[in-house]
Amino acid sequence: MRLATAVDQGQVARLVESRCAWMERRGQATWREAADDLVAQCLNPDGDVWVLDDPELGVIGQMVVQDVGPPWGWTDAERAEAALYLSGSITDPAVRHRRPGTAMALWAVDRAARLGVPWVRRHCQVAEVARYNLTQGFTLVRKEQRSHARLYMMARPAERLDLSAWFGNAVRQGTPGPPGRG
Repeated sequence: MRLATAVDQGQVARLVESRCAWMERRGQATWREAADDLVAQCLNPDGDVWVLDDPELGVIGQMVVQDVGPPWGWTDAERAEAALYLSGSITDPAVRHRRPGTAMALWAVDRAARLGVPWVRRHCQVAEVARYNLTQGFTLVRKEQRSHARLYMMARPAERLDLSAWFGNAVRQGTPGPPGRG
């Protein structure tokens, strides 16, 4: 896992196209209309867009990791607690057998613990994605109906994890963070 850069735009475009085609073959709604915006996230100056970079395949995942969650879905007390918020996870379906989404989520859980942040939170709109997130140790906190979608609000306590099976020696104490955050 590393911060996304402008150089990643081509690989992220390939990633988004691959995921959209995979979803369309299954009759699912896609992000095709938002593809340009998803690729442009590589240019985000806030340092909160991360990519899962495979040494042989290149970028096989992208995820936004922020320390401020959305203004909806969480109680005032929950929003007052320090947490990392995961959103916009996209993975390459060609390597889904390697569970890149799980690798990214577990990296975030470990990263939160390294930063001294007690919680990792995320939300999604698709029941199948919520079920997948549950396999990563997240707990369904609540379902919330928004005007256009049902949201699954999920959380997991931060904890140090042995990620060597996922990342080998690539994840270590010195893994860089967003500016000003370690």
